[in-house]
Amino acid sequence: MYKAPRGTSDILPQEQPYWRYIEEKAALICQQYGYERLDTPIFEDARLFIRGIGEGTDIVEKETYSFEDRSGMMMTLRPEGTAPVCRAYLEHGIHNLPQPVRLYYIAPIFRYERPQAGRYRQHHQFGFEALGDADPALDAEVIDMAWQFYTCLGLRDLSLEINSIGCRLCRPGYLESLKQYYAGHVAHLCADCKMRLKKNPLRLLDCKKQSCRSIAQLSPKSIDHLCEGCKAHFNLLKRYLDVLDLPFKINHCLVRGLDYYTRTVFEIQPRGREGAQTTLGGGGRYDDLVEELGGRPTPAVGFATGIERVILNMKRQGITVPPLPKPKIFIAHIGDGAKEEVTRLAAALRRAGIGATTASSSKSLKAQLRHANALGATQVIIIGEDEIKSGTILLRHMESGEQRSIPIGEVVKALSLLQ
Repeated sequence: MYKAPRGTSDILPQEQPYWRYIEEKAALICQQYGYERLDTPIFEDARLFIRGIGEGTDIVEKETYSFEDRSGMMMTLRPEGTAPVCRAYLEHGIHNLPQPVRLYYIAPIFRYERPQAGRYRQHHQFGFEALGDADPALDAEVIDMAWQFYTCLGLRDLSLEINSIGCRLCRPGYLESLKQYYAGHVAHLCADCKMRLKKNPLRLLDCKKQSCRSIAQLSPKSIDHLCEGCKAHFNLLKRYLDVLDLPFKINHCLVRGLDYYTRTVFEIQPRGREGAQTTLGGGGRYDDLVEELGGRPTPAVGFATGIERVILNMKRQGITVPPLPKPKIFIAHIGDGAKEEVTRLAAALRRAGIGATTASSSKSLKAQLRHANALGATQVIIIGEDEIKSGTILLRHMESGEQRSIPIGEVVKALSLLQ
């Protein structure tokens, strides 16, 4: 029997209320903050992610779904949302509009990871990006927007962690101090971290293995190596977060998993939970990415969250969402001769904007009423041979059981008044 590929899942009808609720809240919060929607292709030129995310990252080295298309071009299923947004920003001349440009997306993301709770090989992200402004007030806006998104969903007991990992001016000195520190701990590093020490030292702080995390906790701190510009930027960010009354903690090991980040990085997670699988979402500043992709220097900051992980945490906290609307009218019939009239009436109701569901021709009236009750119908129209002869229908109120006869030509008008 065929099954969904490992690390993927079907979004069943009973799960859809969570998805629609989150998407509606995401669109509303973006509207309030002035962000416009952008949709990019599911697959892109593989070089976009190699150059943007970084060759030394786990995503590029181990997790991308890449393939050669029929023209011989290497393509990659989108493993993250920021690089495609930057590509579209350049390709369509969005960089010529008044800056900053505020954009958001809701899109499937593909990574070949080990499936576990809150981590999937195909998941869906809600993300937003603000491009074209270096002001730390914009960093604070993005963080505040992420925080407000979670709180408007009802999530509580959240913690915000921030850090600054510097820029291309001050980071080389910090990386050198990291190398010197880790040189004395090589024997205790995992195999991946031994490779990171040679290729990408900043990723040492991102390892989730306990032995490596213990070493990272005592490593040099990036904020002690910031240049004056990065130091001023980080201090202003902290002031703005205080103005916004957003409690935060500085996490010296927070670097995020992508090479394009500069200066600000942040994560939001449920208080008391730690690790990659519990983080709700995060982001940061990426002032060099647009230039790396061929554009002019463009400061930018963004955020992303996994929708599956948001739903997981909503359920953990017992948060329920409103059900999706269903047709309130159910049309039952007695005898096969009434089926044609049922079909005609259902079409008339739907074209008038009134939702209606019909029953299978093989069910008894009693079974049809049970079906109507299970669907949550409030009114049932009953049509039998007698009704066809008299040109009427029986309208039954499901809760009270009251019935009344209505001329069939007046049904649409009568039900419109009940909507």
